Amino acid sequence: MDILRRNNVTFRGQAGPDMVFAHGFGCDQQMWRFVAPTFEATHRVVLFDHIGCGGSDTKAYDAERHANIQGYADDLLEVMQAADVRDAVFVGHSVSAMIGVLASIAQPQLFSSLVLVGPSPRYLNAPPDYTGGFERADIDGLIDMMETNMLGWADFLAPVVMGTQSPADLTSELKASFCANDAYIARRFAMATFLGDNRADLPRVSVPSLIIQCADDAIAPLAVGQYVHQHLKGSMMEVLDASGHCPHMTHPEQTIALIARYLAGD
Repeated sequence: MDILRRNNVTFRGQAGPDMVFAHGFGCDQQMWRFVAPTFEATHRVVLFDHIGCGGSDTKAYDAERHANIQGYADDLLEVMQAADVRDAVFVGHSVSAMIGVLASIAQPQLFSSLVLVGPSPRYLNAPPDYTGGFERADIDGLIDMMETNMLGWADFLAPVVMGTQSPADLTSELKASFCANDAYIARRFAMATFLGDNRADLPRVSVPSLIIQCADDAIAPLAVGQYVHQHLKGSMMEVLDASGHCPHMTHPEQTIALIARYLAGD
């Protein structure tokens, strides 16, 4: 199988250090268009689409392999190997933050650092010690709505993900992205994302990391970002005075500045 074609891998920038960008649930690599180009002057930028998203090959979807996000982490490692990526800066948004975490545990030599944008190891609340932001009934309702009313689901979720202060065109773009993805795969990916629990994996990470968190994020609340920071050794955390779950789209300049400062060692 042609892995690069399977995941619609694209390369931009220089022949220098590798920088891999991974999109969040329901999105595709185009969501990085406000951030990734800045780093093309200093890095070889690698972008790709998860199976079922964007320009990926939906025929490569495996219901067993992709039943949890470990399967997507395995995909990521295959992409990195096929692209001859080594010692890379990995930038992952939302569920891809945890996908990158799992991949770095399996093959830490492929990563120099992780940049985790809005990460969450568990979206469900687990009282009394953990607040993920959602009750099981909330997640079940969203997943059921995906099966019966995809447009209604997108109309409801996109504004929540993007944030109340987001420009209308970005919210509309996210709605369209949700609806453009393969419906069956999207529902299964949602189950893998929102019902998973990767809290125990955090202490296993040996790669240094930066956590970028919005102060007001309905999908991955501030308490979740703080939990990740506390359990991820060698991590730094930066909180943007912003709302929403997609700072790389709504606040790209600040996101770029935080990543650049981290990579410069400041």
